[in-house]
Amino acid sequence: MKLDYLALGDSYTIGESVQASESFPLQLAAQLGTNGLIINPPTIIARTGWTTSELQEGIRLSGVIQKFDFVTLLIGVNNQFRKDSKDVYRKEFRELLKTAIDYAKGNKARVFVVSIPDWGVTPFGKRSGRIQQEISTEIDDFNRICKEETLAMGIDYTDITPASRTAASDLSLIATDGLHPSGKMYKDWAINIAPAIIKAFKP
Repeated sequence: MKLDYLALGDSYTIGESVQASESFPLQLAAQLGTNGLIINPPTIIARTGWTTSELQEGIRLSGVIQKFDFVTLLIGVNNQFRKDSKDVYRKEFRELLKTAIDYAKGNKARVFVVSIPDWGVTPFGKRSGRIQQEISTEIDDFNRICKEETLAMGIDYTDITPASRTAASDLSLIATDGLHPSGKMYKDWAINIAPAIIKAFKP
């Protein structure tokens, strides 16, 4: 049986500045394949720069009505980057969780949330004119909301943020644009997200 996979997000989901095959959804599908789960080419609704509200609008405009065997959701960095309201993020993220559950045939055990990485440690972040520690603190604040809402709905949460911060001393984890993750970092994400999905389908 082949599984249908929907990835919802922003630039971290489309794999900005890396080959499509290096994006985390495609590397996740490959990782699952090595564990006996055959995944159809992922459906991706994501765009660089999207906030929660823009992802909601992107989903509406996509016209995608198909249901999927599982869904990943990674969103919030652009809310943080634009200094958007945390209360609005909480509300819209909660709504996106419900949308993800609906896409996953109403099964919350087939929805998998990924935390927001810390772009402050990247070369772009260090040149941004913002204080790196403030970026990290704000990322933590948004991730706290993300985790609270995710766990409140009984949905799986994978925290990739601490690992993203190792890019401060390992530039091989950063793409050529100096901001986004490299295929190497995305592979690490895939390896960390995969076990929960494998458990959901092969308990």
